[in-house]
Amino acid sequence: MSRAALLVLADGRFPAGGHAHSGGVEAAVAAGTVRDPASLEAFCRGRLHTTGLTGAGLAAAAATGYDALVLDEAADARTPVPALRQVARRLGRQMLRAARATWPCPDLDRLARDRPHGIHQPVVLGAAARAAGLTPLDAAQATAYESVGGPAAAAVRLLSLDPFDATAVLARLAGDLDHIAVQAASAAARVADEGTGALPAASAPLLDIAAEQHATWTVRLFAS
Repeated sequence: MSRAALLVLADGRFPAGGHAHSGGVEAAVAAGTVRDPASLEAFCRGRLHTTGLTGAGLAAAAATGYDALVLDEAADARTPVPALRQVARRLGRQMLRAARATWPCPDLDRLARDRPHGIHQPVVLGAAARAAGLTPLDAAQATAYESVGGPAAAAVRLLSLDPFDATAVLARLAGDLDHIAVQAASAAARVADEGTGALPAASAPLLDIAAEQHATWTVRLFAS
């Protein structure tokens, strides 16, 4: 297993389209909920322990080799808001394009063929991690980090936040990130015996509501 593959997958420059999405922080900035490093940290911690945990569990399960199409249905059930389902599939298509170019394999080709309209992004990330020779824990770590790294980067642009402050927020979340990844990977290890009900299903209703509202904006910096 190449640890460098994890760095490639988790790198913000990996062309998976995440740079165009704020992870809900654009709506939070507009509402005044996120306005400085302290409120950004609170937002990211909340996102990590809800949607971040759920996504990490799906990614870890996909990295075990569990049926990605079944996991995609499980992701749909955990994403009640149409706007976020559309975003997840759009990001999944872009992630799959990048993964197939980076780590070509029949399993990724099969996903593109079987679900041309797209698969939820965490499921694709887990399948990509498996293609790269990474572990379910690696997939969970990459997904958990992405759930907060994207909003932190977006906040720099939206608030003209000092990049050092945004990076410090991520550093303070390191312990939480490790905990979430281990929890997600542990749940994923039970899926083969218990089914997708073993996976986390934590939700963030305020993020869901904000995502639906954000989708109606005529002027916005980020797609979501």
